[in-house]
Amino acid sequence: MPLDSNKPVSKSKGNRRRNQTSEEVSTPPMLRFDSDVDMMPPQVRKRLHGLFAQIEKEFETLYAENLALQERLDAQSERPETTNREQSLMDSTDSPDVSLKPKRSASQISQKIKTTYKASTSKFVSSFRNSSLLFSVVRKFEGHRDGIWEVMVSRANQPGQQVLGTASADHSARVWSIQTKQCVLQYQGHQGSVNSIRFHPERELALTSSGDHTAHIWGAHVTLPETNKRFGRAVSVEDDVENSEKEEPPEAESVEHTWEAAILRTPSMELTGHSGVVVAADWMMEGNQVITASWDRTAILFDAETGDQVTCLTGHDQELTDVRAHHSQRLVVTSSKDTTFRLWDFRSPSMQVNVCQGHNQPVTSALFAGSDKVVSGSDDRTVKVWDVKNMRSPLAAIRIDSSVNRLSVSSSQNLIAIPHDNRHIRIYDINGNRIGRLPRSNRQGHSKMVTSVVWTEDHPLCNLFSCGFDRKVLGWNINLREKD
Repeated sequence: MPLDSNKPVSKSKGNRRRNQTSEEVSTPPMLRFDSDVDMMPPQVRKRLHGLFAQIEKEFETLYAENLALQERLDAQSERPETTNREQSLMDSTDSPDVSLKPKRSASQISQKIKTTYKASTSKFVSSFRNSSLLFSVVRKFEGHRDGIWEVMVSRANQPGQQVLGTASADHSARVWSIQTKQCVLQYQGHQGSVNSIRFHPERELALTSSGDHTAHIWGAHVTLPETNKRFGRAVSVEDDVENSEKEEPPEAESVEHTWEAAILRTPSMELTGHSGVVVAADWMMEGNQVITASWDRTAILFDAETGDQVTCLTGHDQELTDVRAHHSQRLVVTSSKDTTFRLWDFRSPSMQVNVCQGHNQPVTSALFAGSDKVVSGSDDRTVKVWDVKNMRSPLAAIRIDSSVNRLSVSSSQNLIAIPHDNRHIRIYDINGNRIGRLPRSNRQGHSKMVTSVVWTEDHPLCNLFSCGFDRKVLGWNINLREKD
């Protein structure tokens, strides 16, 4: 969570020991190896048979339940999706009628379990042999003096012309050229940690939230440096014109120059009204309104032109952790430390609120995937995919080994990138199938907690960016290749 910078003796084993002691005492030593004499006392034999009968009964019950569940899952996977998906999943939890199942001996059950496990394992492993995750780090952005909370890519009208935005605990936000890796603009208008950065859907504006209890709108008008491929350095358009009239220096004397970023300290609009850290802020679909989320347990809808409050969203019991707006509908999802996320529907005058209680630890991130799904991540080490129309049960549940931070969903490939506290970045598809994992190391990958990731659909070189508390942003080239 972004911070303000002003910062659970087996009883059966005992029974076995007692049984063994009783047998050894009641049985004469000279009769122990006589096969014609019954060495076991009747009461011990009776008790032993009773225990075996209980074990067999338990295995039969368990096996019957597994068969019933498997049948229901098979039927569900073959059946097309319907609006009764959640009801079908709820029905699958009913106890099956064990009396209708044929009884099997313990040896038959054991053999059946082994065969089933082996077959399912082979099928599971073989699913990873058909495709491979190809990745490489093609860009690295460095310059922040403290950890980076969020990375975001602008929505450019022309493919390949996006810029990269970062929000850092060093009280600044930066705009970078993806092509040249140079910082082209620094925003230093906040007095606290900058916790999020989001770009306007159409205009050259950026929205940042901060630990100083405010959100700022500022102009992200930048002049991108062009790459001088001949000398491998970043130059402005004016410099390129001047240099074209000069004599070309020898290749050995070429030097890479650092682009001097512009510094902006004054916002075009300051949004106030929260009494706590503003942990995130996002643009509504039209771009004329802004939604903010705060540690004061509220979210506020602002008019982006005037800065006036439109409405205040209350209901969460603990601090909010993130807020995301739908790209094409007036929908907002807020996540919170109270283990819930809420879906706010502004499409009708009487705003509807849907509370989802699908996690048992703080929800760190929740965002829209496509037009009808929500993906949520939590400190309970799970990521879940939900249907917006009915969020009683998740469509998919992903269990992992570390807390989840601000994730991202690729709209073109339906892939979920999951950043973790343990420095890993895992890739899953929207159905919960594991695709792969990006490395964590000082040489390749992040060396500290990964706080945020973002997919970009149009850039020809990088399609995933990640940031963390190692103060750097990595640009990844991710590809899925089918094997022959």
